[in-house]
Amino acid sequence: MISLLFNIACISGGILLGLATLDKWDGESNFFNKIAGILAPFQTIIGGALTIIGIMRLLGGHSILFSVVGVLGGFLLLTHAIGKAPAFGDTLKKISDKLMPFKAAIGIALIVMGLIRLF
Repeated sequence: MISLLFNIACISGGILLGLATLDKWDGESNFFNKIAGILAPFQTIIGGALTIIGIMRLLGGHSILFSVVGVLGGFLLLTHAIGKAPAFGDTLKKISDKLMPFKAAIGIALIVMGLIRLF
């Protein structure tokens, strides 16, 4: 059950993170923009699920690459909420800024790995 939830969160988070690249591939149908519009209100929930389940899977000894990409994707989706953390908001914001150039690549990786593990 947790694995299925993680796979769905990976695909959803990947669509949100990789939207710029997916939109170029999509052409004029705006398929991914429509999906991202539906998923956007749940960005914090998806990011939290990716981060928490990814950490649990890392500690449980599951696929390290899949878990690390999930945690990074969750961290990028939670950037807006992380910046508000008073104790270490500045440090987390700097880390997030360093990951931003890889946002689309992490998103596409999340989609691919989520689909591979789903099927």
